[in-house]
Amino acid sequence: MKPTTLVATLLLAGWTSSQASVSSAPARPLSLLGTTGRGPVTMDYLGYEPASDTVWVPGGNTGKVFVLDAVSEAVHEVSGFPTREQDGRILGPSSVTFGPRAAYIGNRADASVCAVDLATRQRGACVTLPSTPDGLAYVESTQEVWATLPRVKGIAVLAASPSGLSVTVQAQLDGIPEGFAVDTRRGRFYTNLEDRDETLAIDLGSRAVVARWKTGCGKNGPRGLALDSARAMLFVACTDGFVVLLLERNGFQLAGLVTGDGVDNPAIVPELRRLFAAAGRSGTLSFVAYDDAGRLSLLRRLATAPGVRVVVADKRGKAFAADSASGRIWIAGP
Repeated sequence: MKPTTLVATLLLAGWTSSQASVSSAPARPLSLLGTTGRGPVTMDYLGYEPASDTVWVPGGNTGKVFVLDAVSEAVHEVSGFPTREQDGRILGPSSVTFGPRAAYIGNRADASVCAVDLATRQRGACVTLPSTPDGLAYVESTQEVWATLPRVKGIAVLAASPSGLSVTVQAQLDGIPEGFAVDTRRGRFYTNLEDRDETLAIDLGSRAVVARWKTGCGKNGPRGLALDSARAMLFVACTDGFVVLLLERNGFQLAGLVTGDGVDNPAIVPELRRLFAAAGRSGTLSFVAYDDAGRLSLLRRLATAPGVRVVVADKRGKAFAADSASGRIWIAGP
């Protein structure tokens, strides 16, 4: 999407820009490879596990998952994940979600999802999916892991139990899924179709599409999603900012906010009413507030580096953004 696309849409809807500039207080880079390590670490989806207060970073080309203590910022490793070279790139672990006892790691090298014990951080049972997984989401109410499968335009549903994982069903979609959010309050799984510029609501029980909404993101389509279930707000990340869908008004779309070009996976802390967006083309990290009506306001915008386009946040509103080219995580406090 061109940066002007969402801007024009928002101006037509009555939105005006708050003239926020890059903060003079920079975000801090933390190397995943230690003080002596150098080189890229390919990263896509990050995850925050609140019980252990840790950030989990699948590092595809390394065959490792890095686990950061959100307070001390100490880095630990879970190793032994398969990797595979394809078209000059090394594929490996790329996504993560959390159940009550395990983290589940998606791997693009062998189309697998593997359980990792949260207490011991030891790899457990794995299952092979019918296609390469992209995003993963644990559904607490059904004890399932849902995996988006963009190559085959589908979603795989995995039963998760202490004895392991098993694929129970594959749901077919009419577009390429991108991003996800689980809404157990309404019994729905949300994902975007990036090639159709739409957001879908899928029933957790029947796996049928029960609603779909146009996002207005433009030809590059929507990217990630962020959900505040209690306030019935779904935030759709376009490539240059957010639009807001009101779930109790059948997806009525509010005017949003431009955050910078090159956004992919956003983060949210509903308890603080905070959104976070890393923009890879503009090299910025935006902190965004929203009120109970869904109105957005830019709190601050920090400089990071080109290519930093995914972010996760802890319960305090501390942001962790992935810098794959340099093998670093950019950290900015609340």
